[in-house]
Amino acid sequence: MHTGTYAERRSQLTTYFDRTAVEAWARLTTDAPVSKIRATVRAGRDAMRANVFSWLPEDLTGRRILDAGCGTGALSVEAARRGAEVVAIDVSPTLVGLARERSAELLGGHHIDFRVGDMLDPWLGRFDHVVAMDSLIHYSASDIVRALAEFGLRTDGSLVFTVAPRTALLTLMHAAGRLFPRGDRAPAIVPITECGLRRRIGGEAALAGFAVGRTQRVNSGFYLSNAVELARKSPPRIAGEGGTVP
Repeated sequence: MHTGTYAERRSQLTTYFDRTAVEAWARLTTDAPVSKIRATVRAGRDAMRANVFSWLPEDLTGRRILDAGCGTGALSVEAARRGAEVVAIDVSPTLVGLARERSAELLGGHHIDFRVGDMLDPWLGRFDHVVAMDSLIHYSASDIVRALAEFGLRTDGSLVFTVAPRTALLTLMHAAGRLFPRGDRAPAIVPITECGLRRRIGGEAALAGFAVGRTQRVNSGFYLSNAVELARKSPPRIAGEGGTVP
């Protein structure tokens, strides 16, 4: 699946979140004072995380969850508290280190398997649910659907992810970002349309076993994101000697 555009953007994200923005990101994901603009982003992310969790079973005991793009680990901690076996992965070693440090005080007797690397790594294994909150928003629609296809091959339940909806404001901000010197730019958020995304998902053979379920937009000042649920239509087919075929 690793297209040139996916690999290039992943490299940009690694540099940005591991070096340029790590201090700001660390403050954003705590109760520390932040600017009014970042406060709206914090509130939006909190609302989106609550929405994402409302789509997962209340009791996650025995369920294996992938937090794809775990950042500082807030979503992983909540899933582990619900009883899930959580694998949390991010491209930024610094953010993963921060997530480990923070979770140690919050988990009690629970455990999270934190890893640094590519969220699409097949060696991560199979999962009941995959959550990719705000970790696909920097990719093109085609790369998003290819990523979902990779997740789908290893997911028995649902895929829950967020995208940046194409609105006039986001399109303008995306264009304006190109005016800044390259060294000062954050990796651009790529706005996409929901109808276009649905069309691409419908045309992806590896996602034939999934159907688009609930969607929910969160708009909080400078935070604008759209959650989408892909639910498996039926359990994976059982092959011969007990193996599963997606």
